[in-house]
Amino acid sequence: MSGPAPTAPESGKKPLYEGSTQFRNWRFSKEQLAQKRSALNVAAVEAVRRVIENDSPGSSKDVLFLSADEELLLVRHYLTKAVQLCGHFRFPEEVEATATTYIKRFYLTNTVMDWHPKNVMLTALFLATKTTNNPISLDSYAAHIPRTEPADVLELEFLVAQSLGFDFALWHPHRALWGAWLDLQNVTQLPPPELEQIYNQAMGHVRASRLTDAEFVYSPAQIAAACISLASPPVADTWMRSKGSDGSFINPLSAMLQEGSKLPGVDMIREVDRRLKLCKNPEKVVGSSAYLAKKAAEERLAAEKRTKKADEIRNTLSGEDPFGNDLGVTLDDDDDD
Repeated sequence: MSGPAPTAPESGKKPLYEGSTQFRNWRFSKEQLAQKRSALNVAAVEAVRRVIENDSPGSSKDVLFLSADEELLLVRHYLTKAVQLCGHFRFPEEVEATATTYIKRFYLTNTVMDWHPKNVMLTALFLATKTTNNPISLDSYAAHIPRTEPADVLELEFLVAQSLGFDFALWHPHRALWGAWLDLQNVTQLPPPELEQIYNQAMGHVRASRLTDAEFVYSPAQIAAACISLASPPVADTWMRSKGSDGSFINPLSAMLQEGSKLPGVDMIREVDRRLKLCKNPEKVVGSSAYLAKKAAEERLAAEKRTKKADEIRNTLSGEDPFGNDLGVTLDDDDDD
C-alpha cells in the first residue's frame, strides 16, 4: 500500500479525504487491482464462452479471448480519446479528470467484452459534464461526435452510474497540485516565473497520471507531490518537509507515473480491437441470435410479472367495494344533537 500522505494534519484529526467515498470504496493496492482485473476477466471469458456455445456448440474453441492486460490496454486507449474530446469541446480540467476516473472505475466491475470502451467513454464524459456542473445539451454533444446519436449516449448512462456506485464526487490531484503551488510561494525563495514553470511541468505529469492506476493506489496529495518531484526534486522535498512527510512514496509512485503514461502503439490497439469483435459477448451484439433470444426471454419475464400483478389486483378487488368496506358504525339517537 502507499505511504503516508504529505498533508497529515497537525491536530491529529483525520483528513477530509479519508472520509470520502473515494478513499473508502476506490483505494486498492497494486496487487489487489491486478487480482480484481484478473478475476473479472476469467469470469467474463467463461460467461461469453457459455453464450457462444449455447448459440453455436463447439465454436468457442477457435475464439482467442482477450486477457486482462489486453482489456486494460484498450481502456487506456479510449482514455486518450476522452482527453481529445475534452480538448475539442474545450471542457475545463475538472471534466477531463472526472471522465477518465469514471471510465477506469467502470472497468473495475465490467469487461470490454460486454461493453465497448468507445460507448462507455462517450457516456462517462457526458455524465462528467453534469456531475461537475459543466452541462452541455445532449443534442449538441452528440452532433459534434461522428456516427453518434443522443440515444447512444443515454443508453448506458444508468449502467455507468450504477457501476460507479453513484459515487460521483471526486478528489483530484490537479486540485492538490494547486494547493501545493500556493504553499510553495511561501516556503521557497524561488522567483515567481521559475515557480510557475515548475507548476506547469508538474501539471503535465498530473494529466499524464490520468492514464495510470495512480489514483487507485495513492492519495491526490501524494500524486501531486510526485508530479512536483518529476518537475523539480528539490522543490518537492521542500514542500514535503513543510508537511512533515518523509516522501518514501515518491520513488515507486514516480515509476508508476512514468511507466503508465507510455502509450501503446496503434498497431497493437488495432489488433486487440479486431480480436474484441470476435470475442464480444453475443448477447450484447444487436441483431444476433443470442441478443434476440435474451430480449425475448426478458420480455417474456416482464409479461409474466405484469400478468401476475394484474391477477393479484383483480383478486384483491373481487367482491369488495373499491371505495372500502362498510365501517359498520351506526349513530345513536342521542348523537343527533
